[in-house]
Amino acid sequence: MQKRLTVTPERCSGCRTCEIACSIKHFNVINPKKSAIRVMVLYPNPIIRMPVMCSQCRIPKCAEVCPRGAIKTDEKGVVFIHAEECVGCQMCVKACPFGAIYLHEDLDTPFKCDLCGGDPECVKACANGALHFVPEHIFGQDHRMSNVLSYTKMKEIEYTLHGEKKQLRYTEIGDHKNDK
Repeated sequence: MQKRLTVTPERCSGCRTCEIACSIKHFNVINPKKSAIRVMVLYPNPIIRMPVMCSQCRIPKCAEVCPRGAIKTDEKGVVFIHAEECVGCQMCVKACPFGAIYLHEDLDTPFKCDLCGGDPECVKACANGALHFVPEHIFGQDHRMSNVLSYTKMKEIEYTLHGEKKQLRYTEIGDHKNDK
């Protein structure tokens, strides 16, 4: 059963702990610029925090444009850049539709998420539960729920219960403060 890394943006605080966990795992340094996950924060209103990482595409655009065939998919569906075959042309960086292939001045070749061999450090490090490593068959469910919640954030309903007027704000459905 293949698994995918997914995000619930509403839960992301922008703390960037996921970036630190990734850079320590792969490069043994605390350097978010050497992380294969990057938290993008957009201001001013509303503030949006969105971790960006490789989607492990079934038909990876990065692999299609690689002139050396250095980008391959393993039996678990993880897309890898084989550094020993890579010439550093950066075509994959430009081709990635998610902007999830990264460069660093200390490295000769681009790098990307490899799911930490099936046990992503970023998921374990995320205190708010914004990152999930889920079976592929429920991948869409998380995405659908995120879309529904983002739509309903502006909605509320009024109803009467036992003669008392009440309001239900849909944002309360996605309130995860008490989930711990």
